[in-house]
Amino acid sequence: MKAPLLPWLLLVLWSNCISIAQALPPPEDIPEEILRTEIITEGRSPLTGESLTAAGYAQLQEQLQETDIQRVPDNLRQLIFLLQIRRILSPLAPILP
Repeated sequence: MKAPLLPWLLLVLWSNCISIAQALPPPEDIPEEILRTEIITEGRSPLTGESLTAAGYAQLQEQLQETDIQRVPDNLRQLIFLLQIRRILSPLAPILP
């Protein structure tokens, strides 16, 4: 005797409905479209990590752009450049130390 097809069909349809429901985000999750339109009113300082207001953040960015700070000294910058060249050439000339 053949088993009725209806229970198997219902089982397959029910399992598909469960997998679709599991793929949905939780209801309390804020949609990305809403988050994109949110206005950011505070930020963090890139130097110290402390919280800043929007005006304070803009002022800090302006100060950082005005000051011409070289973060890496010239002799160290040249050494880094030479090490990068050495790394590129080492596969081509394996006798380089």
